[in-house]
Amino acid sequence: MNLTPNPLGAAWPVQLPLFEGPLDLLLQLIEREELEITEISLVAVTDQYVQAMETVEEIGPGSLADFLVIAARLLYLKSRSLLPQPRPPEDEDEQADAEALIQQLLEYRQFKAVAEGLHLREEAGLRAFVRLAPPPQFERKLDLAEVSVDKLAAAVQKALRRIPNDPPKPRVHIYPITVAEQIEVVRQRVRALDIRPGKKSLRFTALLSESKSRIEIVVTFLAVLELIKQQEIVAEQEGVFGEIVLRANSLGYSE
Repeated sequence: MNLTPNPLGAAWPVQLPLFEGPLDLLLQLIEREELEITEISLVAVTDQYVQAMETVEEIGPGSLADFLVIAARLLYLKSRSLLPQPRPPEDEDEQADAEALIQQLLEYRQFKAVAEGLHLREEAGLRAFVRLAPPPQFERKLDLAEVSVDKLAAAVQKALRRIPNDPPKPRVHIYPITVAEQIEVVRQRVRALDIRPGKKSLRFTALLSESKSRIEIVVTFLAVLELIKQQEIVAEQEGVFGEIVLRANSLGYSE
């Protein structure tokens, strides 16, 4: 559905000596300062709009509202241009620069007076100057004449007793057996089964029972796992809770 703008709305044409065109364009030119509001007669604009209203039978409320909004804005701009504008406040930066300049002039006057006084003293042969500031205060040295080494040692011991002893540093335990060494032990035990008549397997529990410490049990277990991974031995179990036995792997074992 195509909508045509109402000729009495914002697009209503204005005919003035300095401008001819839509009403909203007139407002845009004035706000962009491309046209002086003081040279536009708002009375002429209003009279032309009233005459245009008399030529139509009905005016839409939207069109009338558009005209009133633009007319109110034009009236505000016209009144603001005619009323005297308040004096803008003094720039703070300029005021700060002026105060700084005054302070510099006062300091220059003081230095100049001091320089003149020093010049007069030099001409009079007075080359000594009185100290105006009080002399600096130095701290007195600590007197240890009545303090002996035994007293110092006793004070240190007293301070040490208030502080708990440092916890012992962790020690690195050196285990008597390594995984590599235990791998060789298990490998030799399994190879020895081939030369013993009637015995081709080694009970896993029997192998672990030969260990003398918990760490040896763990190392032996890791050695067995590594040999199984390398396919040198196989682990078998006849039942769910049966004995686990180790045998040489005929596929992976070679002399």
